[in-house]
Amino acid sequence: MTNLRLIPSRWRRAFSLAFCITALTGAVAAPRQASAEPVPQALWNTTLPDADGHPLSLSHYRGHPLVINFWASWCGPCVEEMPELSRLQAENTRKSVQFIGIGIDSASNIDAFLKRVKVAYPVYVAGFGGADLARAFGDTAGGLPFTVVVDSHGQVRYSRLGPVEPQALQRALDAM
Repeated sequence: MTNLRLIPSRWRRAFSLAFCITALTGAVAAPRQASAEPVPQALWNTTLPDADGHPLSLSHYRGHPLVINFWASWCGPCVEEMPELSRLQAENTRKSVQFIGIGIDSASNIDAFLKRVKVAYPVYVAGFGGADLARAFGDTAGGLPFTVVVDSHGQVRYSRLGPVEPQALQRALDAM
């Protein structure tokens, strides 16, 4: 993982701005109802630390319906959608749907963010390397937020670049 302190702050700001502009401009894609594409093997092969530094293999979630949200603390649209994602997590608990956040950010930024904002699902730290995992799911623009729904059979059923549309996400969850 890249140590963000080694990247000059002006470059971090430029990178942040580029990600958010990508998410807010024409690069925002309509939700995609996937036609049973398998989850990239990279997901199950990935181990990420949570905000406290405890590592977890994402293969832990194999066999469970999963909503994966790629986000960053410096991405305004990402932060704005988190309360809605937390609400949807709570509403779909009875269906055994698990939401997870994969932070494309530093551990210290994510930790500081989670101390200020309550999130009702696990959040993991991927650093900028998390962008490669998002690309494996089809986020070719490299924008944030990027959300993917995976069914219990490991098939991608929905993806969206840009802020989620809660009704569309719920329809995708109801269809599983």
